[in-house]
Amino acid sequence: MLALIGGTGMSDLPGFTVERKRILCTRYGEATVIEGLLHGIPLLFLPRHGEGHTVPPHRINYRANMLALQQCGVTRIIATAAVGSLNQAMKPGDFVLISDFIDFTRERPLTIFDRPGEVVHTDFTHAYCPEIRHVLERTAATLQVPVHFSGTYLCADGPRYETPAEIRMFAQWGADVVGMTGVPEVVFAHELHICYAAVAIVTNWAAGISPSRLSHDEVTTMMTDRRPLLLQWLSRAFEEIPRTACSACAA
Repeated sequence: MLALIGGTGMSDLPGFTVERKRILCTRYGEATVIEGLLHGIPLLFLPRHGEGHTVPPHRINYRANMLALQQCGVTRIIATAAVGSLNQAMKPGDFVLISDFIDFTRERPLTIFDRPGEVVHTDFTHAYCPEIRHVLERTAATLQVPVHFSGTYLCADGPRYETPAEIRMFAQWGADVVGMTGVPEVVFAHELHICYAAVAIVTNWAAGISPSRLSHDEVTTMMTDRRPLLLQWLSRAFEEIPRTACSACAA
């Protein structure tokens, strides 16, 4: 089963035909998923911030979300995320296929394995599914999508934006883009052996690089502008992604 996790600007999907909404109970709470068809492709859609964007980044129940997708038999996930850029080559309007991450969160669960007696150490040499990434690269080329095929994502807690001093530090660490939701989502997917890839949409320059103050309005405006091309790209990719997990992620 395929799933799409929609971030900011993706709480509703043009072209997505809803068949039913499911509320699933997990050991970490409830999560809502929406079953339907995206341009004829069977898909589970999980709006990360809730329908209507009502849940801020620091209050998302990431563990319940990922366990709910697992309960539904999801084996492949593409997640979207709006990000600020620290890299002059990655300008607003560009897409970035995330290849690595830095975890700067401080108030979030660290693992899906948090019950007494559970001790699991997971390798993150390749945090993002190589097979989905390959499909995204190939389909982007056919559609001439302006995408960077690698980039390091730094995740901060939010909901505030970062300071210029933090951005300078993140750049020195090797981060290309910064966001508030990609971790621990990718961690839990990887721990559950679900193939996961992330497409970031650069919506703005980060603090201290941007010539103006940051606002959520500029983020949503850019997402609205880039959403049609993003959905065209993802629809093409979902057509080509095998339904079963790849050997690298399922191991």
